[in-house]
Amino acid sequence: MKKLLLILIAGFFSFGSFSQECDSLVNVCYKYLSQDSKSGKVFISDGQVYKAFVDAEQSAEFKVTLYGGSLYRIATTAGTKDDYVIFNVYDQDRNLLFSNADHKNHPYWDFKIDNTLDCYVEAYLDIDKKVSGCLVVLIGFNK
Repeated sequence: MKKLLLILIAGFFSFGSFSQECDSLVNVCYKYLSQDSKSGKVFISDGQVYKAFVDAEQSAEFKVTLYGGSLYRIATTAGTKDDYVIFNVYDQDRNLLFSNADHKNHPYWDFKIDNTLDCYVEAYLDIDKKVSGCLVVLIGFNK
């Protein structure tokens, strides 16, 4: 009985630390949507917070609908450095539209959609930089 109680308590505290880590990362990620000092663009969140706890062998995938005529920004983070997360954007037929791996794992990407599109955002950790933890993805549209 004591072992079961200890396991439950340990699980509760580990979930609590995961939740705190993810919540603080959400705040970091929101900064990528706020006003860009170079371009002056401001992005408004679509209202969804996509987050997952992954390790070196896992990825997270989120299905999203992007509406035509809008300028979007996908922003990601998994810690204090900008380059922990690799993300790929695929159309519904799984054709690769963008990968930040081609851009030194840059934490966000701005793009315009001409026609409404269902797509998938796949995110995973760059295992050369971080092997496990929470990753956060936010999608915003230009104000």
